[in-house]
Amino acid sequence: MAGFEVAGRRLRTEADYKAALRDQELIQKIRSQVDMDQPGAVITLYSDMQAGKYRFETVVGNDFDDEIYELAEKYKSQGYHKDSRISPRKGRGKKPKQKNVKQQKAKQSKPKKVSLDDYDADMQKEILAQIKKRDRRRRLLVILCSVVAVGCFGYFGVYSFFAGKNEMDYENLSQLKGNNALTGSLFSGVTIHYTEEEEIELEVLEEYQTLYNKNKRLIGWLKIDDTIIDYPVMQTANNEYYLDHNFNQEYDKNGSLFLDKDCDVVRRNTNLIIYGHHMKSGKMFGNLNSYSSEAYGKKHSLIQFDTIYEKGTYEVMYVFRSRIYNEDEVVFKYYQFLDAASEAEFNSNMQEMAALSLYDTGVTATYGDELLTLSTCDSSETDGRFVVVAKRVS
Repeated sequence: MAGFEVAGRRLRTEADYKAALRDQELIQKIRSQVDMDQPGAVITLYSDMQAGKYRFETVVGNDFDDEIYELAEKYKSQGYHKDSRISPRKGRGKKPKQKNVKQQKAKQSKPKKVSLDDYDADMQKEILAQIKKRDRRRRLLVILCSVVAVGCFGYFGVYSFFAGKNEMDYENLSQLKGNNALTGSLFSGVTIHYTEEEEIELEVLEEYQTLYNKNKRLIGWLKIDDTIIDYPVMQTANNEYYLDHNFNQEYDKNGSLFLDKDCDVVRRNTNLIIYGHHMKSGKMFGNLNSYSSEAYGKKHSLIQFDTIYEKGTYEVMYVFRSRIYNEDEVVFKYYQFLDAASEAEFNSNMQEMAALSLYDTGVTATYGDELLTLSTCDSSETDGRFVVVAKRVS
């Protein structure tokens, strides 16, 4: 196993090693055909890769994909496009001379100043009418721009208000966590009815009893030290409601973190999946893609996820990008992996995620381990997803 290494990446199996060699061969072929110093060629290559012209099988290919993505974005930010052959700055180098020529011509043939008195009475009336019409248009344009500006400032003000309110709401919820002063004699535990004959009596952790009394859809709390992620986790009978509702069941475009509707924290699934929006403000899972950095992943390797019934600590195992696939596509779909019916099925899923992982954390799982998956949107492709998978360690 120690000898399975390609392009600085360690591979787990001989099959992965052979796939990595195929990726390396394809990468070498691409490099021989594409001039990486030509911005247009790089941007075209990235577009082809996004369109699926080149398919990679392992993390070696993913590394190359990230390299081309970063290089293409760099060129785009400098003003290049697919047809670029030379720097835009070079293309502007001759303009000053042309400008000087025009200035010299303008000096040689200055137009004669014209006065209103040079025209007859009818023409003067027409000119004045046109001037008034133009002034009216100008005033209307100023008014319109002012209305738009007020609207933009109003929207920004409302957005800032709700963003601030959202932050205060979650700070208040954090303060209520562990505070059972409001619980008192109101709390009497939870009864889960699986069938008419079978029911389970459970006791909610004292730390979450006050929050549970405020909203019975609370299923747990997710926290990652030294990050903004410190939120309640909700669960309903569908995966839609908490896309745009907060803990207080108010409309909120930030939504909430929520557990997949088919997950069961009592009769524990093999894998619990928590979803959250990738907000530009960084809220919810807005910074989850920081795990694409191996250094960041090592520094934030532990994830605390408590259900309302028990505490749990998880260690990051795999970090990868994926997407939502069509139903008829035969491919590994991480969001459908909730339970493994056998050890073979479990190991197969682990191999799929290991092949996708951006780096090797050194953490592995065996059949019977409990897993936690965090999922958010990823803009690198259509319906893209960024995923962090962790194994329960306590």
